[in-house]
Amino acid sequence: MVTYRELLKAQTVRLADSGNDNAVFDCAELMGLTLGADCRSASFDGLLDSDADDAKKAEFVSLCDRRAAGEPLQYLLGEWEFYGLTVKVGKGVLIPRQDTETLVDIAVKKYKNSDCLTVTDLCSGSGCIALALEKYLKCREVYAVEKSEEAAEYLRENVKMHSSGVRLVMGDVLSPETANKLPLADIITCNPPYLTSADMAALQTEVRHEPAEALFGGDDGLDFYRAVTRIWKDRIKQGGTLIYEIGAGQEDEVMAAMVQHGFENVRCRPDPCGIMRCVMGTKK
Repeated sequence: MVTYRELLKAQTVRLADSGNDNAVFDCAELMGLTLGADCRSASFDGLLDSDADDAKKAEFVSLCDRRAAGEPLQYLLGEWEFYGLTVKVGKGVLIPRQDTETLVDIAVKKYKNSDCLTVTDLCSGSGCIALALEKYLKCREVYAVEKSEEAAEYLRENVKMHSSGVRLVMGDVLSPETANKLPLADIITCNPPYLTSADMAALQTEVRHEPAEALFGGDDGLDFYRAVTRIWKDRIKQGGTLIYEIGAGQEDEVMAAMVQHGFENVRCRPDPCGIMRCVMGTKK
């Protein structure tokens, strides 16, 4: 017989040999999923020295096979953490990333003392930004705009899981008709597709599992910034704020687009790694 600890060690070595730099963490998470236990808990450590059940062994090895083939850990787990919230994810929706927490930080710090806010989150995907803003700000209403029905299913699940009042609006953010469905907002947030053609050609295997429509922002990666700024500027209240997440090196072009459309106090903010990650501006 083999114990779960021995099985975990063997699969960790195998995953590392496949080129996974986070093999220890990934295998522990997948073992926790298999055993229905938090891999950081004492109970999990206690389970590892018991003999592995054949069915559980096969389940764990299958998960490791999929991870070794490049399937994202987040998809295998079915959920991920974002700004203190657990968010359901899977095939067809963009995985929440720590970079995006910078956008939420900006909004929370700027509006922490405000009441009765109306918030609109564009390209909402799993709804992670909308849910975080609803939790940490005093909002009257929060709207999440999403085009993909596949992604919207996860958004609906997340709204239900958190007993949230976030309202899903199905529509294309590049369409004025979609914008006209929404009330004027104090805050509009948007983490749009912003990868360039060159970026898409060089994607890591794991990222290729995520929906291309949530990644590709046109040849220069800026298509959504130009269109969204033009279309949605009139859906922001006077004195309200538009906040974008951006790709590395895109700050100058995005700031220029916002200035061109009349935004004031336009500036960029770095993520924890020092990369300019967000651009924000105020509606005149």
